[in-house]
Amino acid sequence: MSRILFINSVCNGSTGTICKNLYKASEEAGHTCCIAYGRGDEPEGFNTIKIGSQLDIYLHVLKARLFDASGFGSKKATKDLIKQIEEFKPDVIHLHNIHGYYVNIEILFHYLKQHPEIKKIWTLHDCWTFTGHCSHYTYRKCNKWQTCCDGACPNKKEYPKSWLSNVKSNFKRKKEIFNNVDNMILVTPSKWLKKEVEKSYLKGYLIEVINNGVDTNVFKPTPSNIKQQYGLEDKKVILGVSSVWNKMKGLDTFIELSKELDNQYQIVLIGLNKKQIEQLPCNIIGISRTENVQELVKWYSAADVYFNPTLEDTYPTTNLEAIACGAPVITFNTGGSPESAFAGEDNIIEKKDIFNFFKNDINLEVPKSDILDFKEMNRSYLNIYSKGNDKCE
Repeated sequence: MSRILFINSVCNGSTGTICKNLYKASEEAGHTCCIAYGRGDEPEGFNTIKIGSQLDIYLHVLKARLFDASGFGSKKATKDLIKQIEEFKPDVIHLHNIHGYYVNIEILFHYLKQHPEIKKIWTLHDCWTFTGHCSHYTYRKCNKWQTCCDGACPNKKEYPKSWLSNVKSNFKRKKEIFNNVDNMILVTPSKWLKKEVEKSYLKGYLIEVINNGVDTNVFKPTPSNIKQQYGLEDKKVILGVSSVWNKMKGLDTFIELSKELDNQYQIVLIGLNKKQIEQLPCNIIGISRTENVQELVKWYSAADVYFNPTLEDTYPTTNLEAIACGAPVITFNTGGSPESAFAGEDNIIEKKDIFNFFKNDINLEVPKSDILDFKEMNRSYLNIYSKGNDKCE
């Protein structure tokens, strides 16, 4: 059996939940596991390594803001991480999001290149790995990353936000750092992202697609009186969920839609901050971000339709959660969003057709898929962990 180290920016949210699910499945399969993470609270019941301090993160953020140097701070924190990796002695290192102001990519990958005996799996959850700055670029329609990011970056003010632009240097440094790593394969959650990676400087690696999944023991159709609690018994609920709401996630689209809908509909948005809730039109119900999964499940189950108007995404987990709870999903033809919605022609709409769509009766089937449950995702990763790592104890 193997010793598996997961490295991710957080232990919560969608990527953190994926790490914890894989940890549990791996331990059940007999492997020994540890999660190294940079931000947020330590999860209970897991063997973890906290990378750096809050001060380290603040200094990394400052460096990124001033010099467009996301991924190039946290030197001491990463050197300390290397020492803890050597103590853990992993057979497998499974990287997830290595951006997020918590690790130095040069130091980390120098170590990885020195250890070809360690199997490396790198799950790409966005596009940051192969650009000079941004984690997403589809909204700006920027394809410079296919050759070399240079000149003025149209995403400079987007995550990871910077006052200056250093995209050309970042691109060249990341290209050198991330290439020529022995015994490493890349995993993407969607076919769309795989095709993007194949156009990038990472195209020389083996790339596999493993769809993310959700816990269908938790996310399942659940009767409740939540519509009654909000006085929505006679309304058709259009639900939107995001951990962060902004233009790219479709907040503006929902506000525009609210101006056109008649009284039979009610928009409910979950995950808004206090200021956003205060600024909402009176015909949108805004709910702050909740860690209460059961409350989220009730809303998914009560929704007549889950609308995901994301303008850039790789494989939204919220689509999976909604489907698992029995809500049909509609989305734009953006990135990998149609894949996680298992969307047919009726489920993919153009922005210009939104108003007409909701003027008609919503009559969409909820798709069923064997790959919806995270157990399928776990099995796929366990197969990768085990290949070539059968060790006698």
